[in-house]
Amino acid sequence: MNAQPPKRGRHMVTAGGAILPGGGPFARMIAGRFQGVLDRIDAGLVTGSLEAYLPDGTTRILGGRADGPYCIVHLRDWRALVRLGLGGSVGWYRAWTLGEWTSPDPVPLFALFMANGRTLGTTARARGINRWIGKAVQFLRRNNLTGSRRNIAFHYDLGNDFYRLWLDKELHYSSGLFDDPADTLEMAQQRKARVILDRLTLKDGDALLEIGCGWGALAQAALETADIRYDGLTLSSEQQVFAKDRLADAGFGDKAQVHLTDYRDAIGTYDAVASVEMVEAVGQRYWPDYLAAIHRLLKPGGRAAIQYICIDDALFDRYASSIDFIQAYVFPGGLLLSESRFRALAEAQGFAWQDQRNFGQDYAETLRIWRERFDVAVDSGQLPGSFDAEFVNLWRYYLMYCEGGFRGGGIDVAQVTLVRGS
Repeated sequence: MNAQPPKRGRHMVTAGGAILPGGGPFARMIAGRFQGVLDRIDAGLVTGSLEAYLPDGTTRILGGRADGPYCIVHLRDWRALVRLGLGGSVGWYRAWTLGEWTSPDPVPLFALFMANGRTLGTTARARGINRWIGKAVQFLRRNNLTGSRRNIAFHYDLGNDFYRLWLDKELHYSSGLFDDPADTLEMAQQRKARVILDRLTLKDGDALLEIGCGWGALAQAALETADIRYDGLTLSSEQQVFAKDRLADAGFGDKAQVHLTDYRDAIGTYDAVASVEMVEAVGQRYWPDYLAAIHRLLKPGGRAAIQYICIDDALFDRYASSIDFIQAYVFPGGLLLSESRFRALAEAQGFAWQDQRNFGQDYAETLRIWRERFDVAVDSGQLPGSFDAEFVNLWRYYLMYCEGGFRGGGIDVAQVTLVRGS
């Protein structure tokens, strides 16, 4: 009998199992006591409202004090509150997979929780033993030289064929910049690339390093802008092969190199550095190493264009102290920035922080379009059969969860230019 090929994405589906054990008899016994979670949510909703249909047949409106996101949740099983109360967003996702809660549209639910993140406090954060298990898992997934490569492969080596189904045709896996509601995703992504490159003021003869080069979209745009030398860094073998072939096919094989190299091991001297949504994969303890590497690699007066995702500074300590759904299932080792702390480190390293531009709602729109394209790929049978229904549900949840975070305003994306002093 022929062996069945391994299912792609199973490592993601099962990744959170060690962080939050299942419900079981004990959870059923104590579920009723966790109805107080609803009271804590109600007290913490300063804006927006949640219409909850409860297992006992009653309906309850939580919040409703001021305008904001409105959502509907059908709570099918009280155990969902046990999982939320003990496991935070990891437990809430697990409850969703088990059908313990449903919603006609989870995006405004995630937006509601993010919009009220300050006043909800630890309501949606892991606690007790689950918090400590999560911290242990985070430590094991830390982004040292070995861990970084493993963490990147976890997410990006799902296969180039998978990402090509729902990203734009140039394969930008980061927020686009929308100037008009009529803009297509392709237009928004091309604009994002132009704005990043404008920050670098590239001219013929310059050398550009990109930390986290993805599938080569920005590289090709840069090489088409000026007669430059380009080096890209990635830790994904899938991306390296694709980007090298892409740049060679575009006629830039003699001017461009793509290296399977960690930023800490990079050598050389460059006029400019670009890094688009890579720093979220670094981790707080390695922020100084990341900035020191950029400083070391840049010529005096050189410019670095950074696009980064950050979380409200007021939420950062609670966020960083426990593992969330994204860290557990999607981006091991990932951590959004505290903008103020990262800026302070950059300035201490000798960089001038210039021309910051925030555009979080553009990311919400980018994620909405990605989800629509992903759904079309699934519904039309384009998704490879090696991805099963559990993975499809996980990926859709991930895109909705992130979109809600940006719509709620507690998560943002920004670009900044860092100029190295002489």
